Amino acid sequence: MAALVSLTTAPATFDVDVLLAKQQHLFEILRDLGQVIVAYSGGTDSAYLAWAAQQALGDRAVAITADSASIPESHKKDAIEYARVCGFRHELIPTFEFDNPDYVKNDKDRCFHCKDELFTRLEALASERAIGAIIYGVNKDDLGDYRPGQSAAKIHQVKAPLVEAGLTKAEIRELSRMAGLPFWDRPAAACLSSRIPYGTPVTKETIKTVETGEEALKELGFRQFRVRYHGELVRLEIAREELPKAFSLEMAGALTAIFKPLGFHYVTLDLEGYRQGSLNEAIGVRK
Repeated sequence: MAALVSLTTAPATFDVDVLLAKQQHLFEILRDLGQVIVAYSGGTDSAYLAWAAQQALGDRAVAITADSASIPESHKKDAIEYARVCGFRHELIPTFEFDNPDYVKNDKDRCFHCKDELFTRLEALASERAIGAIIYGVNKDDLGDYRPGQSAAKIHQVKAPLVEAGLTKAEIRELSRMAGLPFWDRPAAACLSSRIPYGTPVTKETIKTVETGEEALKELGFRQFRVRYHGELVRLEIAREELPKAFSLEMAGALTAIFKPLGFHYVTLDLEGYRQGSLNEAIGVRK
C-alpha cells in the first residue's frame, strides 16, 4: 500500500495538513498499545482502523470479524476481501448472541448484549494470545448517538482510538479515499437485527428474510436502503436521492414480486426515505 502523502489530494473542504496530523496521532496511539485486536465489521470505520493498525503495528495487529447470523453473508465476504486488498491480518470467530434471551427479546438494550457477547469472545482471545488491547471503530460523531454498545465497550475496557484521535466520519472517509482504500464510500451498514422494531423478538429466520430482501434491493441497483420488518408489513427505506427510481409502477411490481413471496402481506415505501437509526424514533431517540 502506497504511503498516504503520495496519494490523491483532498478536496478544498478538508485541510489536508489537519487530516494528516490526526492520522499521525492515530498511528502514535496505536503504536503505544503495542499489540491489538481490532473488532472489525467491514464497515468504513472499522476497516480504516484495521488498516491504520496494520500501518502502525504490522502483524502485531489482527482484525477479528464476528461470524454471526446477524451479519449479512455479503458483508462478511466484503470484510475478507478488504483485508486481503489492504494487507492486514484477519480472522472470523463465532459469536452466540442468539443464545442469550436478553438479546432475542430485542429491547432497547439489544445492541449492548450483542457487543457484550463480541467483546467477551475477544477478551478470551486476547488472554489466550497475550494481546494487551482490544480496539473498535467508534468515531467522534457516534458519541452523540444512541448506541448501547458503547456501554459494553466501557465495561470490557475496549479502546476507541478514532475518538481519541478526534476523527469524524467524514474525515475517516476522506483519509480512506486519499489512501486508495476500496471501502471509503461504502454505505453505512448495521447488523440485520437493527431492522426489527424494539419489542419484536429477533430470530434467525426473521433476519434471514430481511437479508434476502436487502440483497434483492442491491440487485435492483439501490445503494443506500433498509428493509424494516413489521410483521406482515415491510417498510422500505431508500435514500432520498434514490427514491425517484422507486416511484414507478414498474418498480412497484418488482418490489411486490420480491417481498410478497418472503411472507409480507403489505409492501410499503417510507416517504421520509432512509435515515440511520429510524427505529430509535419509537423510543424517543432522534439523531
